Parts: sequence; structure tokens; C-alpha cells
Amino acid sequence: MPRVVVEADGGSRGNPGPAGYGAVVLDPTTGETLAERAEFIGVATNNVAEYKGLVAGLTAVRELFPDATVLVRMDSKLVVEQMSGRWKIKHPDMKPLAAEAARILPRAQVTYEWIPRERNKHADRLANEAMDAGKRGRQWEPSASSAALDRGAARALATPPPAGPPGDAAAGAAAARAALSGARTTVTAATVGSGGADTLFAETIADAGAATAATAPGWGAPDLGTPATFVLLRHGETALTPQKRFSGSGGSDPELSAAGRRQAEAVAAALAARGTVQAIVSSPLRRCRETAQAVADRLGLPVTVEEGLRETDFGAWEGLTFGEVRERHPDDLDAWLKSAKAAPTGGGESFATVTRRVAATRDRLLAAHAGRTALLVTHVTPVKTLVRLALGAPPESLFRMELSAASLSAVAYYADGNASLRLLNDTSHLR
Repeated sequence: MPRVVVEADGGSRGNPGPAGYGAVVLDPTTGETLAERAEFIGVATNNVAEYKGLVAGLTAVRELFPDATVLVRMDSKLVVEQMSGRWKIKHPDMKPLAAEAARILPRAQVTYEWIPRERNKHADRLANEAMDAGKRGRQWEPSASSAALDRGAARALATPPPAGPPGDAAAGAAAARAALSGARTTVTAATVGSGGADTLFAETIADAGAATAATAPGWGAPDLGTPATFVLLRHGETALTPQKRFSGSGGSDPELSAAGRRQAEAVAAALAARGTVQAIVSSPLRRCRETAQAVADRLGLPVTVEEGLRETDFGAWEGLTFGEVRERHPDDLDAWLKSAKAAPTGGGESFATVTRRVAATRDRLLAAHAGRTALLVTHVTPVKTLVRLALGAPPESLFRMELSAASLSAVAYYADGNASLRLLNDTSHLR
């Protein structure tokens, strides 16, 4: 069963006065926008507009994902408490709207959460756009990109977002929402390394307060037991690595180069000296299996192949440099750099698709290796995605991490669902 987040808001300039609402449906794993709704509703109160926004958001979910479980986030304490059943609904204007909202989806599918106004910027912006349109005597009209959201939304959630460690998806979606609600990303320079978008640099300029934390940091339970720890090893170099070419799961499946084999031996020696790895899991691609086998030979452990750890399929970009892609597919490249839902030319995978695949793989491996340390030998995008989800960082953070060949990173997953990044891009064993 898919899961989605609805954020809704409403406003009235005068209370009562010219009013409008906005609602957005989000993918909780990636933070991507799946649908937008907004409308100028004439003269009404703030509370009526808030309820109208809720109705619109839930209706959008029913149209797109009728079986989805929904987390509604609003900055209206009144609506959240009334719809949660904790406050009575006394005002005659509120009762029919609350009843309408309750009928849209089965009660068991919907939960409510209050959020501060600064974390509801997307829906607030839509509501204000609707009121501005009403002031001009018009109704709100979605942009071309917004109109395209509904057409791609069902495909975006064709594979339901995984439950993830409790709190992980929620934290990821909240952080993504905070950063994306007013963010503007400008690509300042870009080169691509073997195995994925290795050294793409982006500058994100966000509104003040956009990075408000999803939840206040604090201490967990005093004894959470031994965490499951994933040691994340990017494979050693191939012939494509120093040439900085796209090398995903849809290309030639290159073997390790001589330099890559030396790197694999070096990391194997380092891991043997640490002596903490209890299991080895590898991407099915040759460069990872060869790297994993070098470690396995040192540690005396078998290698399990996991399809979900493969690299992104870069479609028609496989084997090309970033400059070559820019020359041949400029529009597709620009779209890919701007949105995690955009796929490379020729049927490649979007980062949103890879995120769902990697998160589902993470969950399977956590169940299989609870309380143990497992070495995951994989690629640039899966490693960065696991790190991003652990931190609750937005999708564009993929472009802001350096990940060298044969580097080590590590994430610990605790029993309360929290994750802790312990290491990133360690190459000390190669020096």
C-alpha cells in the first residue's frame, strides 16, 4: 500500500474576506511533489479556507492513490485537532466541511499532524497564488510542470514507498519539504564519474528558515541494543572512472582496472584489520562483485548478490562524459539536474525511482542483518541515497557529496528507527 503526505493551507484577507486554499501531495520517501491543488473561493473565513484545502488535498489522493495511507500536515491547530477527534466541532460552517473531509477516504487511512507555519510554505504559497488570482478576477491555473504532476504521479508511486526504519521516511520527507519549499538550485559546474553523478556540484539558495528541522533533536532510549551497521563500499576503479563517464547498470558492465584491483586489495586489507564485518552483500554488476570477492577472500565470508544495490540505469547516456551528454541531450540533462523525478534520455532511471529501490533494499537487508555489521559493495548513487535517507536530506543533496572509488562510508540503524551516519568517503586505506 503506497504512502503519501498531504500538506494543506488556507487563508482569508480580512477574515472574513477574499479567501483561497492550497494543497500539495508529496512522496514521503523522496519529498517530491505528486500533485498540487489551489482555488480562490470568494469571501470566507480562514478556518473555512483551511478546511477547503484539506478537502482538496484528500480528494487529490483519492483520485490518484485511493488505497494510500495518508499523513496530513497542517498549520491549523483547529483543523488538526477537530479531524483527529480531540476537539468538538461547534461552528455551523465547520461541521459540513469536516464531514465532507471525513467521507473522502476511510478513517483508518488518514492521520493528522500539526506543523508550524514555516514548515507549510508550499501549501501557503499555493493559497496565496489562488487569492492573488481571485483579486485579478481569475481562478488559479497550474503551471505546465504542475499540470504534468498528476499525469506522472501514479507511475511515480508504482512501486509503493517502503516503510523504512520508523521515522526515516517522515524525517526525509520533512527535511526535503523544508529545503525544497523555497529553494532555488543553480548548477555551477559539473563533471560525472564512473558509477554515477560523482562530482556534480550544485549551489542551493533557500529562504531563511527553509531548513527548519523536522523534529527537535534529542536523546533516544538509554539502551537501544546493538544497531545494524552498513559499511558502504564503492567499487574500485574501472577504465571509465578516470575518464568520468556515466557508467550505470545499463552499460557495458566493465571490470575493474589494474588500479581498481589494487584498490580492492587495499580496502580488503583494511577491513580484515578492523575485523568487524560479519556479512558481505554486493551489487550484481561485475565491478562490485570483483571488489566484494577481494574482501571475501581476506575475510573468509561468502558474497550475497542483491539486485537492489545496482547503479542507476543512465539510458542513452551510458559511456558518455558529462560534456558529451550536454552536447547531445541538453534539454534532458537540464531536466535531470533540476528534478529527482526526471530520467536520463532513452528510458533510464530517475533518482526518485532509484531512491525507492534502494530504500526497499535497505529494509530487506536490515531485517536480514539486525544487530550485525554488513558490508554493502555498491555504487555512487546507492551509497549517496542511503546517506541522504539516513540524514533526512533533500534529493539535491546527491549532487553535494564526494564519493571516491573504493571509499568507505557507514550508517548505523537503531531499534527506535533512527539512523546515524558514522563515516563518509573514507579513503585513508588507499594512501
